[in-house]
Amino acid sequence: MASATKSLKIDQAILRLRGAAVAPFLTGSIAARLFWLSAGWLIVALVATAFLLTELYSHALDTSLSQTLDFHLETLISHILDTGDPASPDIFIPDPRFSRSASGWYWVITDDAGQAINLSPSLTGSVLPIITVPFNADKYRTAAMTDEFGIRMRMVEREVTVKGKTFHIIVTGSLDEIFRLVGDFRGQTLIVLGAVGVMLAIMSFIVARIALRPIDKLGQAIEHVREGESSSITGSFPPEIAPLAEEVNELLRSNAQIIERARNQVGNLAHGLKTPLAVLRNEATGNKTRLGEVVLSETDKMTTMVSGYLDKARIAARTAVVGRKADPTIVMLRLSRVMQKINPNRTVTFGRPDASLPWFRGEEGDLEEMAGNLLDNACKWSKTQVAVSMMAERNESATMLLIRIEDDGPGLTEQEADKVLQRGVRLDEKTPGSGLGLDIVKELVDVYGGTLQLKRSSLGGLLAELRLPSARLGRG
Repeated sequence: MASATKSLKIDQAILRLRGAAVAPFLTGSIAARLFWLSAGWLIVALVATAFLLTELYSHALDTSLSQTLDFHLETLISHILDTGDPASPDIFIPDPRFSRSASGWYWVITDDAGQAINLSPSLTGSVLPIITVPFNADKYRTAAMTDEFGIRMRMVEREVTVKGKTFHIIVTGSLDEIFRLVGDFRGQTLIVLGAVGVMLAIMSFIVARIALRPIDKLGQAIEHVREGESSSITGSFPPEIAPLAEEVNELLRSNAQIIERARNQVGNLAHGLKTPLAVLRNEATGNKTRLGEVVLSETDKMTTMVSGYLDKARIAARTAVVGRKADPTIVMLRLSRVMQKINPNRTVTFGRPDASLPWFRGEEGDLEEMAGNLLDNACKWSKTQVAVSMMAERNESATMLLIRIEDDGPGLTEQEADKVLQRGVRLDEKTPGSGLGLDIVKELVDVYGGTLQLKRSSLGGLLAELRLPSARLGRG
């Protein structure tokens, strides 16, 4: 028994943890909206940031390349002015990239006719494309071009005059190197920002859970009221939620006052109608005329109708009260013992349930009235044996308390079972009773949202299955 109870508690704890883990991602929940809105905005913002940083880095590299090429260009001009001969072998740029062929790093000095006078080792056997962009006021121009090897380059050209002759100095640098650096930077940036995004998403999830924790607390407080563990919502809540808790408490107080007034009015109505009906009945009893018979018959009908509607009003008023629960094991054990004493020639057996049986969510008196009527009927109609058992019926939506009362009497057919649940219907007038017992049970069951089914028992008689709403586990 203890191991089964412990196992059930572990299963319930696992289910609660799973529910708590999944709840923030459920469609329609506030936590899910906050999380996915934050995650979506983070994705857009971080991707945009990655591309913006990449563009800035690319622009910085291109600017640095242009400055480097301008520096090499000025170096060549300085060598020409120092040597006085553009074709001098002493003109060079001390950068090893200008020595590798197909590197994208070239320099060349041409005359005014476009003939190469001096060039870098990397350009030997190759021809540079012609820049079509016009010179600016400083006789300088630049453009992005592609050489015969398919390498993209940044080209700068300067027109200079030495000893009355015009020369063109061209220096190029590889743009593919920049593109590779930019691609590597973009990949690394996306990885870093992706990690930052994950951390921010986790942080937004944690913030959402912490921010919404008071709502969970309020929900638990309301559930405690519904399960009968508290009569009102208690606890401290933030200013945004505190008015809601106060409104719910005020609603509960108002509901209790309305129910109390309804009870008083029902009692006043019962006492107010009792005396006039009794007077009419007494007067009609001594009057043997046709009028007396009619008055007597109609007062009987009025008494029955008033009694029925007063029972319904009383039942509705009792069961409308929230925050009540009862231990069905104690109630059924007490009823079984009482019925055994009243019916010593019957054997009433009670199968004690395990500790995982949920409590009944409602008034203890209502449970006694429903189960007591069914148990009393079973004792009246049984031959020698009546059995009582209880269990929990769990499904995806709720857990119901199932009370089974069966006997070894004659039982009922399906048609008789449907008929006997009607108000005042009796199948055997020889058995004492008014016929209202099962109907009262049905009224209470309907008010509580339960079900009552009459079937054939394995003992040979009638099986009454009473399903009622359950509250939180009462013990464990």
